[in-house]
Amino acid sequence: MNGHFDSHGHAHRHAEDHTHSVHSAHTAHDHHAHAAHTHDHAAQTSDHRLMWALAVTLGFAGVEVFSGLISGSLALLGDAGHMVTDGASLAMAAIAAKISKRPPSKRHSFGLGRVETLAALLNVVFMIGIIVFLSIAAVRRFFVPQEIHGGTVTVVALVGMFVNILVGWLLIHGEQTLNTRGALLHVVGDLLGSLAALVAGIVVVWTGWTPIDPILSLLICALVLFSSCRLLREVVHTLLEGVPPHLSIEGIGRDLASVPGVASVHDLHIWMLSSNRVALSAHLVVDSLDAWQSILTETQSLLLDRGIAHMTLQPETDTRVIRWRQKTED
Repeated sequence: MNGHFDSHGHAHRHAEDHTHSVHSAHTAHDHHAHAAHTHDHAAQTSDHRLMWALAVTLGFAGVEVFSGLISGSLALLGDAGHMVTDGASLAMAAIAAKISKRPPSKRHSFGLGRVETLAALLNVVFMIGIIVFLSIAAVRRFFVPQEIHGGTVTVVALVGMFVNILVGWLLIHGEQTLNTRGALLHVVGDLLGSLAALVAGIVVVWTGWTPIDPILSLLICALVLFSSCRLLREVVHTLLEGVPPHLSIEGIGRDLASVPGVASVHDLHIWMLSSNRVALSAHLVVDSLDAWQSILTETQSLLLDRGIAHMTLQPETDTRVIRWRQKTED
């Protein structure tokens, strides 16, 4: 939305394309609010947790692959496949997290924070591919039953559950970005896969009914697919520079227009630089440029309270608006 907001809280839509040039270095203010030490500490902790999660996942992946092959369990093989792909997804997340911390450059003035979003996109697409593969294998298993060693499946699946819980705990307690959420999606898929394999193993041991294995595999695939689609929607929204879901462009426009000394707001844009960085740009029509510093201070405080740390505010004077306000006040 590209709208016009006046000081009375009215929003006016307009479709024309606005292209403004800044004539003076003093007419625009670009504000960056950083809690640098806190953010860097959280990011470093998140990186360490990603590396630990990667080590634990790869360590157990070999065990599950071997056990899945000798037991003949599709659910366990599926869980083993998830563990292997988890290693790739966690490695991708760790590399993306490192790249995203590179400082802004001449070619990337905002930095490379969006690399984490791209990694999340790749992880989601990767996960959907795994779901399709396992679903096809499960359907085939209905027509070509296979002997399953229930005892082996039960023991390995139980250990796998504890491993996935540990990896999930490491990721949940780190910095929450689309990147780590993409990696966590794989871990949740593994946890559900281990649970399915555990239940399948117990049922086979006690009843010998092998169709439970592909049935549970399809159920887990459906659950993980639902979560994957939700995360995919958020990732695409970020890449399309959409307004963060928790913010209202109309509400922020009215709030800015209500600041004393601001006649109206137009060319208001809000977008996500990455999953945890929000940017805003706007043109503020003011009664007088002499009051700009106090107006700027109040608008900065207002936007920071709403989680917008990167803001570019352009002051303008419009004599027609000022005369109209004076006339209505008289």
